[in-house]
Amino acid sequence: MEELMTKPVEVKNFFERHILAQLVLILWIICLWELYLSIRQRKLMQKLVGLPEVLNNLLSVEVYDKSRIYALDKSTFKIIQDVYSIFMDTVFMTCWGFYYSWEWGRNFVEFCGLDPNNEIYVSIGCITVTRTYSMILCDLPFTIYYTFVLEQKHNFNNQTVLFFVKDQIIKFIVSQFLIAPLLSGMVWIVKQGGDYFCLYLWLFIVIMSLVLMMIYPEIVAPLFDKYTPLPEGDLRVRIEELASSVGFPLYKLYIVEGSRRSSHSNAYLYGFYKYKRIVLFDTLVAEYQKKKVDEENEKNKESNEEEVSGESSKETSRGCETDEIIAVLAHELGHWYHSHTIQGFLYGQAIILLNIVLFGQLLHYASIYETFGFIDEKPVIVGLTVILTYVLAPLNKLMNWLMTVQSRNFEFQADKYARSLGHSDALKRALIKLHKDNLGYPLYDKLYSNYHHSHPPLLERLDALQKDD
Repeated sequence: MEELMTKPVEVKNFFERHILAQLVLILWIICLWELYLSIRQRKLMQKLVGLPEVLNNLLSVEVYDKSRIYALDKSTFKIIQDVYSIFMDTVFMTCWGFYYSWEWGRNFVEFCGLDPNNEIYVSIGCITVTRTYSMILCDLPFTIYYTFVLEQKHNFNNQTVLFFVKDQIIKFIVSQFLIAPLLSGMVWIVKQGGDYFCLYLWLFIVIMSLVLMMIYPEIVAPLFDKYTPLPEGDLRVRIEELASSVGFPLYKLYIVEGSRRSSHSNAYLYGFYKYKRIVLFDTLVAEYQKKKVDEENEKNKESNEEEVSGESSKETSRGCETDEIIAVLAHELGHWYHSHTIQGFLYGQAIILLNIVLFGQLLHYASIYETFGFIDEKPVIVGLTVILTYVLAPLNKLMNWLMTVQSRNFEFQADKYARSLGHSDALKRALIKLHKDNLGYPLYDKLYSNYHHSHPPLLERLDALQKDD
């Protein structure tokens, strides 16, 4: 233990190397940039206290006030979380966090009866240590606050404490099972791949990405939420007719019980080739929301409680009607028609390839490892984490912003496709309803929106649909 505590001190001071100071500076510059954007958006929301004239025909004063307060609360939460996260990253890097995680990972491997000199085993142990540290000190406190304070305050949280605890445990265990083979393969390829390891590593990640895309909806997602076939009825018939009319190979149609977790709503498509699935959240479907409220009212009557309050009766207006759900799915089919998912996947893989090539150029740069306390060894996982997370952070922020810009274009294209199928009016109503149900704040600072929003703000989408009409 004494050797473990003194070895990093023997490394040259980071002010002499400058590397650590530069990495910390990069992190804080990015943090300050995003903080500046958040403050711009926050000032706009604080200024627009009354209902702006542009929203007169879209939102009531009550809904606008609720969405504004919700947005301000989320803004405060995000600013504190981001600053805390960067602070903890800085502490982790400057206090030899990588070195100690590696050594504790080695001890964990030895405790499990495995070879402590096997880099693959130690890498998995190291990741287990760092993920546990991150979960307990960084993620979990904010997740608890967001779920049981912020979301609870605005009537979105439906989770019990027991459900939440079970959810977090399953997430951690499942992610560990998914990370272990991926990490093992990556380390082995880097160590054994020779001069072409970058190409082999990229191909491995592409294959694993496709495998995870196939197994996640079928195996992983059902561990967290209940997926059931959409019952027979008008909604199912209309969805099947829509899919058939555009040649979409609908294989299965599910509804997921998202209301156990949150009142937020969503819908999505997934699947390969002729095995496409459509998934609707029960919170999206007005019929399910009305049924849920009726059941709650019945329970209240059986318990001899007072009549349902005005707030509860308003819950019956949540969700979308059948024609609005069809319009939302027509939008989602627009993404399929224009191959947006494939384009996004290819763009993501191109970014990964660029990162791997640059990682290959810096992999054996000894000063990076010495900066973090490693003299006699160069752990692949440490080099990979430092280079991709910190050294290449500015490049990846730029590439992610370009992806965000392209994603907004995809949304406009998908809206236009839904309009071409005759669902323009229903889509407008659905977008407005979803914003009301989710208390989405509709006004944004242009710079903030351009940097953050992969989906165009509500007014921009409605204006684009209006121009098309």
